[in-house]
Amino acid sequence: MIATLSEVIAQAREKKIAVGSFNTPNLECLLAVLEAAERLQVPVIVAHAQLHEEVAPIEKIGPVMVELAKRSKVKVCVHLDHGEDSEYCKKAIGLGFTSVMIDHSAKSYNENVEGTREVVRYAHAHGVDVEAELGRLPNREGGSGSQGEDLYTDPELVPAFIEETKVDALAIAFGTAHGIYKVKPVLNMDVITKVRQKTGIPLVMHGGSGISAEEYREVIRRGIDKINYYTYMAYAGYAAARAYGEKQPSGFFHDMALQAQRAMEENAEKTLRVFSGF
Repeated sequence: MIATLSEVIAQAREKKIAVGSFNTPNLECLLAVLEAAERLQVPVIVAHAQLHEEVAPIEKIGPVMVELAKRSKVKVCVHLDHGEDSEYCKKAIGLGFTSVMIDHSAKSYNENVEGTREVVRYAHAHGVDVEAELGRLPNREGGSGSQGEDLYTDPELVPAFIEETKVDALAIAFGTAHGIYKVKPVLNMDVITKVRQKTGIPLVMHGGSGISAEEYREVIRRGIDKINYYTYMAYAGYAAARAYGEKQPSGFFHDMALQAQRAMEENAEKTLRVFSGF
């Protein structure tokens, strides 16, 4: 059943777990995540990142995400991940997305506030939740914690940012990065604790792939409600498709795609089990 971001996080908090948010730029990813969530009977978030527009235009993949969320046996939030501008956020809302993230974290604090506030006004008028980011994650590979504490979320800025923007969830930076880790990341868990002390708003961890089960449990214990996860699941699908292709020099694409889907489903289920304390 389709749900808002607030609704899936509320259900996760009741269970004392974190909700997983998975980018689903194609049907195989989408089916893999939904099957895993239904098997475990946990709420889940399926997301479309604006950077995947060339992979799957939101006008095409968005309605599929919304329809399958409605048919799901668990609560499913349909989320826009890393929306780069207000018009793209409005497009997602028009397609039936129940949550959008506006990411102005690379801009100045004042620009972040102003741009976020604009999206919040529009989204809330349409019954849609908004996530924003304070602090900044490296965009691609090699997140080792060496990116500098200047990129971490400043807990002292959090109350004012929430008050000025009225966001529903906040992504914070504490040492994770997007993409494949070349070396083990160094997480500053104290950032989570200090931010949690400042607010009860749902907190989001981006760059969730590649973190150990123990670290996942610790970030959840300290107050993370939503964990974004995609890279390692997608790589599991790629690895399975590649292995199948090497064993089967000729055949049909749908067979290869099915192998990828099954591998991603296995990876998503394993990940959701950790997030859910199974």
